[in-house]
Amino acid sequence: MPPSRLARPRRIAAPSYASAGGSASAPVTGPGREDGVQLQYSLGPNNQEGAALGNPLFELLSAVVEGGSIRQAAELLGTSYRYVWDAVRRWERQLGEPLVAWSQGRRARPTQFAHKLLWAERSVRIRMQPHIEALRTDLSRVLAYARDGRQHLLTMRASHDLALPLLQRHLAATADLHLDLGFCGSVEALRALNDRQCLIAGFHVPVMSGNGTVFARTLKPLLRPRAQTLIACARRTQGLMVRKEHAHAVRALADVVRQGLRFVNRQAGSGTRMLVDQLMAEHDITPCTLPGYHEHVEHTHVAVGLCVAGGMGDAGVGIAAAARQFGLHFVPLVEENYYIACLDENLHNPAVHNLRSVLAGPQWRRILAGLPGYDSAAAPGELLIVGEALPWWRRRSGRKS
Repeated sequence: MPPSRLARPRRIAAPSYASAGGSASAPVTGPGREDGVQLQYSLGPNNQEGAALGNPLFELLSAVVEGGSIRQAAELLGTSYRYVWDAVRRWERQLGEPLVAWSQGRRARPTQFAHKLLWAERSVRIRMQPHIEALRTDLSRVLAYARDGRQHLLTMRASHDLALPLLQRHLAATADLHLDLGFCGSVEALRALNDRQCLIAGFHVPVMSGNGTVFARTLKPLLRPRAQTLIACARRTQGLMVRKEHAHAVRALADVVRQGLRFVNRQAGSGTRMLVDQLMAEHDITPCTLPGYHEHVEHTHVAVGLCVAGGMGDAGVGIAAAARQFGLHFVPLVEENYYIACLDENLHNPAVHNLRSVLAGPQWRRILAGLPGYDSAAAPGELLIVGEALPWWRRRSGRKS
């Protein structure tokens, strides 16, 4: 059986006092004490993913902001107007700040404090997404082993990718295979593989040739053709994510410099940071001419997209799916191959064998087709010689069987 999922929390708890109702909302007064943060989780059949964390306050605020009124929020939450209004008043008393502004003849609307609180919480969750997913994975693994110790375990360290959590759920549902997925940079993932801290490592490289690339200089010492084999996984497009008001002026990374836009970078050692450095070298761009290169660094595609969408930056490099998630304009720059590296000594491990079978199946192609900017590898699940997949080694082409 697949591991149990972490469920969304119960609906907003009913408040214990009567609603004020009917009259204009007065400013909230209270002790203004600071509330601490208490983390908890629940078990259930729902499929949380990504940075999702259930919390009744932020579920309420999301509904109010999205709906634009208490009545619309009640419809989105599937409850009554009175129920939502009471919940809003309860949270206002607890926080000591107004969450909605309301006057006679006008519908209630979120306050600036409510907008800022919701944005801050979302920003933290997205920045912590790899750690949230890792925690969810570890808890799911414990549950899976408690239920059925026969389930195979496949440890993976990988460069951040939005398709991998989907693969994780697909493996659990169809192959009794638990993917212990930990996101990190491409460099760190390959080091973990070589140090035998994981069975497989995910990394991505653009479709390019030549020996002088940033990728060749950085990854060649970590990729060992005599000891490693690559597994074909997926193809994806990386490009510039910019807000739509800058769409007309940005066609390449050099335009970001010419327009004086603030750049949101990725962390050193990540494949996307290597791509940024490669593009800078091709356009004769130096770090000092790219505002934000050193100052504003994020660790995932979605974190970069969030910063650009929220106005903390103007442009960043990432995948098309992240740009779509935040309603950003996307300028395609390069097509990449996402590979999974495995030590040859582990190729016959049952977990690795099951992974290859699932990748070769039609459902994996359908999963990738549903993600913007993704496509299947030519032969997913196939074993590739490092020198064939990566032209940094001058070797005769060939495949491993």
